[in-house]
Amino acid sequence: MKHPILTIPNVSRETEDRLRIYAATLMRWNPTINLVSKSDIGDLWSRHILDSLQLQTLLPPEFSHAIDLGSGGGLPAIVLAIASGRPFHLVESDARKAAFLREVARETAAPATIHCARIETLSLPAAPVITARALAPLPRLLSYAAPFLAPNGIFLFPKGRNAALELTEAAAEWHMGVECFTSAIDPAATILKLSEVVRRSAGS
Repeated sequence: MKHPILTIPNVSRETEDRLRIYAATLMRWNPTINLVSKSDIGDLWSRHILDSLQLQTLLPPEFSHAIDLGSGGGLPAIVLAIASGRPFHLVESDARKAAFLREVARETAAPATIHCARIETLSLPAAPVITARALAPLPRLLSYAAPFLAPNGIFLFPKGRNAALELTEAAAEWHMGVECFTSAIDPAATILKLSEVVRRSAGS
C-alpha cells in the first residue's frame, strides 16, 4: 500500500534561527557525548532536524503537551517544542545527555522539561501526544509508552525499513489504529501515527 508522503512545514525566521542554535549546540557537544552518529554530522540539518520537523504536520491542533521517551540528543522533541511552541517533557536516563538537553533547551528557549530517569521508574501526568525516535522495536516501545498516553491520544513514532514487520509483531499484543506516512527525507522510512491503542486480553 502506498502511504502519503509527509511535507516539511515552513517555519518563521525566528524558529529557523532557534533551530540553528540547536544544531550548533549539538555539534559542539557531540564529540564528547556522541548525540548523533559522527557520519551524520555533516548532514545534520536534513537527516535529523528536518526529519524531526516533518512530524509537526501530524501533531493535533492545540494539543496541551507531549512526552518524548528516550530523548537522547533531543530529536524529535526539542525540534518540535521549538516549532510548535507546546510544552514537551523529555525523558532521558543518561545524565550527560540530560545535561545537554537542559542546556540546549535554555539556549533555544524551547518549552521543554527534562527528566533524567529511566522510563519504567517515572511517573508523569498522561499526555495527548507521545513521541519516540530510535528507542526500541514497536512491541517493546508500546509497553514503555502506553502508561503515559491520555485517552484519545496518539503515538508518533518514526521508524525505518522494518516498520511493517514491527507493526505485525505488535499486533499480536496490541489493538491499535494505524496510519503510515512516508518520510519526506528518506523514502525508505515510515512515520507511524497510532491511536486507540489497547493491549489485547488473553485469547483476543
